[in-house]
Amino acid sequence: MKPILKTITITLTLILFNCKNETIQLEYKYSDKPAVITCDNLDSKLYHEALYSFEDDIFNYYKKSNFKSTLVNAYSQFIRNAQFGRLKYEDIISEHSIKVFQALKQDNKLWDPENTKSHLNYNSPLIKCIVKNIKDTSLKTTFNALLSINDLNPKLIAPPLNTKARNALNDKYLASYIAFDFYYSNFFDIDLTKINLNKPESKVDFNKKPE
Repeated sequence: MKPILKTITITLTLILFNCKNETIQLEYKYSDKPAVITCDNLDSKLYHEALYSFEDDIFNYYKKSNFKSTLVNAYSQFIRNAQFGRLKYEDIISEHSIKVFQALKQDNKLWDPENTKSHLNYNSPLIKCIVKNIKDTSLKTTFNALLSINDLNPKLIAPPLNTKARNALNDKYLASYIAFDFYYSNFFDIDLTKINLNKPESKVDFNKKPE
């Protein structure tokens, strides 16, 4: 029953948002960053914003526990923790990413309420664009194989991604997949209104040597 109830909830959510004519007013903070998705017929500007907001979130989160942490390390830890169900999204999500998600929810081609493994639509133009342009040949083969049997999902793709997390730094198509399927897709299962966005940030002492 749980997957059915979840499907109904997501369906109603998408209907409510798609029925609204109002446009989400989003401040684009990363317009000066290099382009990430360049396929035709995509909302590249919004997807661009979504990726960089995600990267800032995971970088800032993992930097709290290790001020020497890099974006590569953040990707590695994020994917590994996602694979084993150890992510606390409420501690990672920023206010800006919530606003980005509100805008993403209006893209009815991006989400699939009937997908019980992930809320992402694996037949969407975004996923087709991503898989077509992933640089790593073996990863591309894995993606295509899973798509061909309708079995792509975060749980199955996480192990091969875990060993190649570093690739996300130079392959923004791969990075975009991680952002959408491992991050924003999970926002549907979180009560975003209850996230404490005003919690004080940990102060980092850059003069203190790591233990």
